Amino acid sequence: MEHGSYKSFFEAAAIGDLELVRGYVRTGVDVNFIHPEFQSTALVVSILGSHEDVALFLLEQGADSSQLSPLDELTPIEAAEKMELESVKTKLIDLTND
Repeated sequence: MEHGSYKSFFEAAAIGDLELVRGYVRTGVDVNFIHPEFQSTALVVSILGSHEDVALFLLEQGADSSQLSPLDELTPIEAAEKMELESVKTKLIDLTND
């Protein structure tokens, strides 16, 4: 997958475009890739944008529930707590306990 595709995937997660995110996942994008330009994860950026549906979808697709987002210096659970996204926080806790 080219870096441009990851950039577009990341941007789709940032704006909450679930259908576009799904399309990129279908093409094989690595949901845990940290783009060198953004230095953040699609999961954390979707949470910080309060895009609960995108965050939950990324978790269903294998996004790392503990991967630190270097730019934000937040883990997904810290981001969910910050944004008060209880359903995402609950899912992250469930994944941690599995």
